[in-house]
Amino acid sequence: MLLKQKNSITFAHLLEEFKFFNGISMNWINDLIWGQGVGHSILLLSFVIAAGIQLGKIKVFGVSLGITLVLFVGIIMGHFGITINPHVIHYFKEFGLILFVYSVGMQVGPGFFSSFKEGGVTLNMLAGGIVLLGVATALVIHFITGIPIPTMVGILSGAVTNTPGLGAAQQAYSDMYGVSENSIPLGYAVAYPLGVVGIILSIIVIRYIFRISFQKENEQLEQAETSHANGAIPISLVVKNPAIFNKTVAEISSLLEHTDFVISRIWRDSDKQIDIASANTVLHENDKIFVITTEQDAEKIKIFIGEAIDMERKQWIRMESQFVNRRILITKPELNGKRLGDLKLRKLYGINITRINRAGVDLVAKPNLSLQVGDRVNVVGTETAVSNVEKVLGNSMKRLNEPNLITIFVGIALGIILGSIPFTFPGIPQPVKLGLAGGPLIVAILISRFGYHYKLITYTTQSANLLLREVGIAMFLACVGLSAGEGFVDTIVNDGGVAWIGYGFIITVVPLLIIGCVARYFFKINYFTLMGLIAGSTTDPPALAYSNATAGNDAPSVGYATVYPLTMFLRVLTAQLMILFFA
Repeated sequence: MLLKQKNSITFAHLLEEFKFFNGISMNWINDLIWGQGVGHSILLLSFVIAAGIQLGKIKVFGVSLGITLVLFVGIIMGHFGITINPHVIHYFKEFGLILFVYSVGMQVGPGFFSSFKEGGVTLNMLAGGIVLLGVATALVIHFITGIPIPTMVGILSGAVTNTPGLGAAQQAYSDMYGVSENSIPLGYAVAYPLGVVGIILSIIVIRYIFRISFQKENEQLEQAETSHANGAIPISLVVKNPAIFNKTVAEISSLLEHTDFVISRIWRDSDKQIDIASANTVLHENDKIFVITTEQDAEKIKIFIGEAIDMERKQWIRMESQFVNRRILITKPELNGKRLGDLKLRKLYGINITRINRAGVDLVAKPNLSLQVGDRVNVVGTETAVSNVEKVLGNSMKRLNEPNLITIFVGIALGIILGSIPFTFPGIPQPVKLGLAGGPLIVAILISRFGYHYKLITYTTQSANLLLREVGIAMFLACVGLSAGEGFVDTIVNDGGVAWIGYGFIITVVPLLIIGCVARYFFKINYFTLMGLIAGSTTDPPALAYSNATAGNDAPSVGYATVYPLTMFLRVLTAQLMILFFA
């Protein structure tokens, strides 16, 4: 009897303990999934981002939505009531936006101002026309249908697949009214999928309107490339002008002051040897010289010095067995912003610097050219001399791979300060601010372009920049989706969300077809370049991927890169202005 009682007490005790620990276990899981703690917030964000990126890899008819599906996963989670504390979600959203726009600015900054040179002016004007026509179309739809401006700005940002514009609009609305407006991301989410399709469809329609032949476009592109004056080119000359006989290289350089050229090597008839040309090298009749110059200056140099000879670069290399030709990376921070001539490398080491490769473009090594960390310098000289110069310049990939965090966080701090400065304009009831999207973007563009003047090392590896950008945009989209998810289905079903899809498609297609036809008919833009222009004016990577695959060459990428910086800036600016003027 006692034994039975003892056993029953023990069993009951164990049962109670099991229930207790099971309760603790369930509470722990419940807090992690449904709670408001830090662990819950990071877990949910991580799940939304990971699931969205994975789903974004799925292609439908060769097109994928990419990282944008993070937004849709967030909306689904938010719809089912799985969300994050409002203060935490606000912090992650704004911080993600800052990281994203700053890394975008650092990426486009070096080429922002140079993109306006030569043919880039026309392309940027056409891209600007697409942006402004899209804004005008959105405003017309707003006045006809009565859709609120915040919603319309969201539809516009989704229709042109521009996430920074979405962030800028949200920030501007929040600054004005002190609260977030969920209709902005809802409009974006509804319009985005058909926006991607509409951009690619516009490219295809233009092709059939003008009956474009890919073969003819390729031939036109090849002709343009052969006649285009861009970057550094080598030419071989023989000295025939009596006016420069017995003159030094330095004297000839002073006579051609506004001409970009470097006399690299010299072959004398007298001793049948090749030497490195220095500033004190004297030129004689029938000396053969190897010159690095630009396409536009080549003819001038030929007329001034003598006649061109058929002698390729490899012949010069083959003949000069005692010399080596090597590209050296500039990695020492103290060289950032210094002029090439100030280093006196030719005088001290007996070498010649002919070209400097910066961001994939070969520049003529002029003495007044300012160096930047990450430049690749083409050095010609003896093995010993080149090795000594290598020590001076750095040439350390390890150092290049180290992130320059000071520049990044100084830039972010300055961007936030700039974005917080109020600007007053007549007719606007409240001061205008660039906000957390516009301020860091502008500062990043300026720092990446002019930072070396102030000894700021702005070089960042492509992978590091891409990591910052993708982490930032993923956090932003996840937070926006979680915030907007609660009213998404209701908006689609009851509040006219289906019509937003049609309005977004109109905003996508109409400006692209009009400006695309203008670009082709009046400006005779090559179709491959036009594909890149259309993709760049909508900042749409899927459209660029389609264009590159269709073209089979780099022309779409060049067009995309030319208009992308200005377009990105205009998209952010116009989204803010629409909120400030019409909301």
